Amino acid sequence: MRDDLIERVAGELHLKADQVRSVSDLFGEGATVPFIARYRKEATGSLDEVAITEIRDRLARLEELDRRREAILKSLEERELLTDKLKSELAAAETLATLEDIYLPFRPKKRTRAILAREKGLEPLAERLRSQEAFSPEEEARLFVDPQKGVNSVEEALAGARDIVAEWVNEDAAVRARMRELFEKSGLLSSRVLEGKEAEGQKYRDYFDWQESIASAPSHRILAIRRGEKEKVLLFRVQPSEEEALAILEGAFLKARNAAAEQVKLALKDAYKRLLGPSLETEIRLAAKIRADTEAIRVFADNLRQLLLDPPLGSKTLLALDPGYRTGCKVVCLDRQGKLLHHDVVYPHSGPGKEKEAARTVEELCARFGVEAVAVGNGTAGRETEAFLRGLRLPGSPPVFLVNESGASVYSASEAAREEFPDQDITVRGAVSIGRRLQDPLAELVKIDPKSIGVGQYQHDVNPTQLKQSLDDVVSSCVNAVGVEVNTASRQLLTYVSGLGPQLAHKIVEHRNGNGPFRARQDLLKVPRLGPRAFEQAAGFLRIRDGDDPLDASAVHPESYPVVHAMAEDLGCRVIDLMRQPELRGRIRPEKYVSERVGLPTLQDIMAELARPGRDPREGFESFRFDETVSKIEDLTPGRKLPGKVTNITRFGVFVDVGVHQDGLVHISQMADRFVKDPAEVVKLGQNVTVTVLEVDPARKRIALSLRDQAAEKPAGKPPSREARAGERVKPKGSSARTAPPARQTKEKKKKKEELDANNPFVKAFRDAKLIP
Repeated sequence: MRDDLIERVAGELHLKADQVRSVSDLFGEGATVPFIARYRKEATGSLDEVAITEIRDRLARLEELDRRREAILKSLEERELLTDKLKSELAAAETLATLEDIYLPFRPKKRTRAILAREKGLEPLAERLRSQEAFSPEEEARLFVDPQKGVNSVEEALAGARDIVAEWVNEDAAVRARMRELFEKSGLLSSRVLEGKEAEGQKYRDYFDWQESIASAPSHRILAIRRGEKEKVLLFRVQPSEEEALAILEGAFLKARNAAAEQVKLALKDAYKRLLGPSLETEIRLAAKIRADTEAIRVFADNLRQLLLDPPLGSKTLLALDPGYRTGCKVVCLDRQGKLLHHDVVYPHSGPGKEKEAARTVEELCARFGVEAVAVGNGTAGRETEAFLRGLRLPGSPPVFLVNESGASVYSASEAAREEFPDQDITVRGAVSIGRRLQDPLAELVKIDPKSIGVGQYQHDVNPTQLKQSLDDVVSSCVNAVGVEVNTASRQLLTYVSGLGPQLAHKIVEHRNGNGPFRARQDLLKVPRLGPRAFEQAAGFLRIRDGDDPLDASAVHPESYPVVHAMAEDLGCRVIDLMRQPELRGRIRPEKYVSERVGLPTLQDIMAELARPGRDPREGFESFRFDETVSKIEDLTPGRKLPGKVTNITRFGVFVDVGVHQDGLVHISQMADRFVKDPAEVVKLGQNVTVTVLEVDPARKRIALSLRDQAAEKPAGKPPSREARAGERVKPKGSSARTAPPARQTKEKKKKKEELDANNPFVKAFRDAKLIP
């Protein structure tokens, strides 16, 4: 990697050049982000995965810029257009936009109006106009009237000359840069409904007549409007004030007040409307799309990370049910490793006789397999099935858990499910997925396309390549942070281990099936095509419990085993004794074992691993129960407080499951009694919360919820005061109490509230989010 690129990235990311260079070199050797962050801290100065990923992505963008620069230089050289000045300007370009602006005048063009005018010999006239000297344009133009060349009149001559001037204006790099800044800072995003599309485009009715600054437009709104445009419901424009735009052009090109200048002024207006404006509008729209994609992907990635790191119930014998009414509930029994032991169908919702039969079957299965927990999918009939199970006296009294089944149907029809259960139908596979998701969410969710899990924001509208890269990074990060038991992991889970991938993961499973479980990490080198480089990347993230070497069950990398053995030898004990006895570890002085290869950061990690070998970074499992008196949307009433679980986080708020088969939305304005910029500051995915119902619209299946204190006493859309946004409690006027007493809602106050709501921006925000009619 070139030194100038290293220095530039270091400056942009506020890092040392040596750190960036080390990361670049490690990537060049085939290292992965998790491996570099965990096992090469000495080389990188203990950079975390976020910083390492930023270095990788920024270097990639700069390399892309260099590739484009080289392509432009080659094109210019081949056409003998490259001058020293042009080469210097291209070399100094720091962005792709600047590079393309410099190249624009030399780019091969189709037959434009300016090219046609040049062919008619009108360029000298255009030069005369551009000079803006005192002369008569009409008299000068008569010299260029030539029917044989296609110039039949003075006006045609002037029009052709103006076309040439307009192209010069459009290709001026400095002016384009100033106009680009105008579009970026002052461009107005607007959308309107296309004629005749009002009825079929009702889901976009909030954007039938919409305007806001493109600089501050949130990602979800940009993506929604773009989707409306794609579906041919909306017209989407981004334009600054035409007066401001023309003022910039006139300031740059007009230098006199005469007849020639008036011709140039006409050319400037044409250049803006026909060339420069549309070109920059396309560019700014694309930039806004990239910005919206980046934000939406970030939200999706953050949600996915939280979902994948959801606490596991652990190794328990499970009874799992995929609920249903008419078709019954598919029941499966799984052992502690998630292996399918038995499957059946029960019909607890098909009348008293069927209900009793279902109860007997479930009780018999719990006794027969020693069931330790019950998992129920939260889809159709989920709450009813949960209530049915809680009403039974199951042997061993196993707890009942409602499990988010988003994506289970996708998995059940996938190639991975067919490969694992070739003789079972999709209903059995779906129930197995629900049960395993309770045992270990991470191990099961890696089998499902993240886009099908339902925790994103407009994920089907963003750049698919960028989305896949980001989500793959998240899955890989989570898998390697938790670690993988190599003797029980699925091929899909092994795929995300640092240094492996689909082919090596398949080879490991194939070798394990043919030769039995691995006894030591070194045995991985016996797997066909798994060489020293892949072993170096993967070994530290693979666990072998109950193997020959206790360190194989930890995150200590095999390359550091000699250091641990030296520690044990110095204390006259075994490695297993170091793991079991804190007093022995307390006698170790890590500084003593620092060497050229192993530094203090790695030694500190080793000591932490010896204290808790193979520790799971995920939090402890937390049980949760919905309000049993609520099972459908009609049971909800404004002001009621309910337990709920956060199911999705977006930029405009969070969705919460309160157990009625329809998630409610806590708009960002109702997240807390203070200003909240990002909902992720307040809650995390899967968090158990208590919400207050604000509005219920059963017809549209809309539920508005609040996480704010005393939300029941406050108007649903009332904006927080400046003091409240600053995080302060406001005392009521004339009162020394710390908290204002609840206000009594009189008819007069209610009428006043309705009048205020008509122009209330927060009520408007609720309507934008489709929370209230």
